Amino acid sequence: MDQILHLPGFLGTRANFAADMTLILMIIIAIMFTIGVWFARRRRYQTHRWIQTTAAVLNAILVLWLMILPFRDFVLRDVGGPRPQIFYTITTIHALFGIVAFPFGMFVVLRGNELVPKPLKFNNYKGFMRVAYGLYIITTLLGILVYYVWFVLIPNPPVFQ
Repeated sequence: MDQILHLPGFLGTRANFAADMTLILMIIIAIMFTIGVWFARRRRYQTHRWIQTTAAVLNAILVLWLMILPFRDFVLRDVGGPRPQIFYTITTIHALFGIVAFPFGMFVVLRGNELVPKPLKFNNYKGFMRVAYGLYIITTLLGILVYYVWFVLIPNPPVFQ
């Protein structure tokens, strides 16, 4: 599996297969979240819950598997650097939004599935959902910008050896 992830990408940039796959999957997940919002507005809450939960689980897998280590290695440890300042700036901004959006969104999903203790339950579910969705979309857009900076804009993209 590791060998496949490090193959050249399929989007025509300097990215590897893992980066291209991550970008496409994160866009699909954002679309899934948006479809889930659509179902909620039509009061189809059961369908909404299944779509949002599935999207959140897929998002968690990608974040924990394909995003934390590249940030650690290429931004914090600067493996293969130095790179232009925009590389570090946009990636750090994306990470800061993600550090808020990811646990908050997971908490909202857990709450929606009745998986949080009673003292942690909240009543304004719609407000929490809207904030979680907004944070996720902002973080996704910043992630698209990170991909552009890493694999289109800068001449020496990060690569795992």
